[in-house]
Amino acid sequence: MLELYHAHISTCSQKVRLCLAEKELDWTGHAINFARGDHLSDDYMMLNRNGVVPTLLHDGRPVIDSSVICEYLEEQFPRNGNPVMPASAYDRAKVREWMRYIEEVPTTAIRYSSFNTLFIDAFKQRTPEQRQAQIARTPLRKELYKQFGKTGFSDDAIASSKERLHQALERMDQDLQKSEWLAGAFSIADICVLPTIIRMEDIGLEYIWDEFDAVQSWLSRFKKRASFNMAYYEGARVKPGMTNILGGEE
Repeated sequence: MLELYHAHISTCSQKVRLCLAEKELDWTGHAINFARGDHLSDDYMMLNRNGVVPTLLHDGRPVIDSSVICEYLEEQFPRNGNPVMPASAYDRAKVREWMRYIEEVPTTAIRYSSFNTLFIDAFKQRTPEQRQAQIARTPLRKELYKQFGKTGFSDDAIASSKERLHQALERMDQDLQKSEWLAGAFSIADICVLPTIIRMEDIGLEYIWDEFDAVQSWLSRFKKRASFNMAYYEGARVKPGMTNILGGEE
């Protein structure tokens, strides 16, 4: 039995939902409410001591970290649905090369504009003591939350994050000019970066890939896959004016 503790708009949760859909696996969902602090509750922290989403339970055993979960699903269910890792060791290494880059560059970069858009109103309503209390309870990325503060990230931090997103899109475009998918065949690499691209689209940053035709074609292809609508159901995308979501891990 597969159970997924996830949040509807969490980009990391979206990665795992995409992978579950590609593998055509049935699962039971448990929605984590950030506003209620579910992700920092004692019960949830027993499953995921990082206090982030998602967490996969397979027959009661937890697997954490979205990229790790995606690889686990492929290894555990290799004959289900579509393969999301190639057969050869070399090709798998190329996928993991992309995965590492995605986690280090675009995944971290999108947090800045995403937090400023989605969480700023909630943080403004909190006293300094309340903000410090949440930071103290958060196991990961304490420095990121300290930088965020009451007024959000600085203009310089936002500009730097957008530059890193541009660099990531440029690198994607270079490889996508050679093949339809990032690492040749469709893989976890594509799954891992799509939620960042969709978040950019949802918060008005799609202009950053205007010059990258191959990225635009890749995105169009991905949106036609059955897994897209399964992972991005109603309520799973950020809508204009959505600015009062209490913190969680993106």
